[in-house]
Amino acid sequence: IFLKQEFFFHSWYQTHGQPFIFQLKSVLLHINNLNIKRPRMVILHIETSTNVCSVALSEASKCIFKTSNFDGMNHAALLSLFIEEALSSLKKENKKLDAVAVSSGPGSYTGLRIGVSTAKGLCYGLGIPLIAVSTLETMTQAALLSVGTSDHFLFAPMIDARRMEVYTAFYDAQLQKTREISADIIDENSYRETLASQNVYFFGNGAEKCKAVITHPNAHFIDNIVLNEIIKEKINF
Repeated sequence: IFLKQEFFFHSWYQTHGQPFIFQLKSVLLHINNLNIKRPRMVILHIETSTNVCSVALSEASKCIFKTSNFDGMNHAALLSLFIEEALSSLKKENKKLDAVAVSSGPGSYTGLRIGVSTAKGLCYGLGIPLIAVSTLETMTQAALLSVGTSDHFLFAPMIDARRMEVYTAFYDAQLQKTREISADIIDENSYRETLASQNVYFFGNGAEKCKAVITHPNAHFIDNIVLNEIIKEKINF
C-alpha cells in the first residue's frame, strides 16, 4: 500500500531565536501491509541526527507533544526518557501510536544508530510502520519556508562532518533531488560547475565554515537554518 500522508516531522530549526513547527509536505510513505483504521494518525517523531535530541507526537498533522535537549550528544541517556514521557501523555488521552517517524540522516553515526535502532524496536514491538525521513530534505523544507520557492535557485543543505567535510545534496524548489547525497571536502573549486549556471542557497550547521571558501557570486548563504528548533507554529489545511 502506498500512503500519501501530510504529517509533521519533528526536525529542528531556529529562526530569530523562536521555536516553531513546520510541516514536511506530501511525503510519500511506502508502507507494505498497512492496516490503520483510525483516520487521525498519531505519529511519534524522533530526531537524533545531530547534537540535538528531540521527540514529538503529532495527531492529524497537529503537534500534541514535544521535548528536546540541546546540550550535546546525550541521546543514549535521554531518548528513552523522552519517548516514555511522550507515550505516557498518549496513555492519559487513551490514544495509541499508528507509526514512528525517524530522521534517517546523514548526520552523526552514533546519534543515528541510537535513534533508528530505538525506532525499529518500537515499531517491531508494537507492530506499526516505520517512516524514515531524510535529514537534508527536512532542512530544505525549512529553507523553502524561510526564503520562498524559486525556480532560479538550488538548495544545498549542509551538515558538519568535521574539518572541511560536509554531508550535502542539492534540491530544487519542488524538493526534487538534483545531486545525490555525498560527503564532500570543501575547497575553492567545490560546486564551481553548478554555480557557473545556477544560483545556490547553502545552509545548515556545515555551511558557516564554507562561507570563506565558496565565494562564487552565485553562492548564497542562509543563516540560522540548523537542526536546532522548529519552524512554523500553525499549519493550515
